Amino acid sequence: MCGRYALHAHPQVIALQFGLSKAPEFAARYNIAPTSDVLIVRAAKDVREAARVRWGLVPRWAKDPAIGARLNNARAETVAQKPSFRDAYRKRRCLIPASGFYEWRAEHGRKQPYYVTPAQGELFAFAGLWEAWNELQTCTVITTEANDAMRPIHDRMPVILDPASYQPWLEGNEGLLAPCAASSIEVRRVGRAVNDARNESPHLIEPADG
Repeated sequence: MCGRYALHAHPQVIALQFGLSKAPEFAARYNIAPTSDVLIVRAAKDVREAARVRWGLVPRWAKDPAIGARLNNARAETVAQKPSFRDAYRKRRCLIPASGFYEWRAEHGRKQPYYVTPAQGELFAFAGLWEAWNELQTCTVITTEANDAMRPIHDRMPVILDPASYQPWLEGNEGLLAPCAASSIEVRRVGRAVNDARNESPHLIEPADG
């Protein structure tokens, strides 16, 4: 799963990596949780655009937008068939920029967080979907089985796309929802302050002693 992530790259870096005509406006975040407003990149006619949407997809048929709190992730194995996601999977795909993401492992009876970053470069691109419900726009992160580097921490991870896959993903290509190479990520232990979604600081991503 993906329940928390960070985005703190310079806006110009995001614009360059994601092929945007102008740098997006956003505040650096180190502890982004579901139901937060997040930055996505999506296709708009013949260009890509950045948009701010709420994390937690609300299907168009939903009677209550509160359902989005349970739909912050979509499993790669079933996303094309699940009623909550299948329409967006066919028509409304997006990229979700991230500087890194957190995952937890039980250690000594407590939840120990780890922070996962790109082995090279500054940014991940999560495969995502977006949806519009009345005036509300929302998104979800697609997850897949863990790669070898991630498996000691958790059995799931976000689908991380390489730059060559950005456009094929947005255009609806299949076969892109596999785990990224283990060599493309780095995992480090961080402090437990990130466990509280109210905490927001660059210190959250600093390495912690084992």
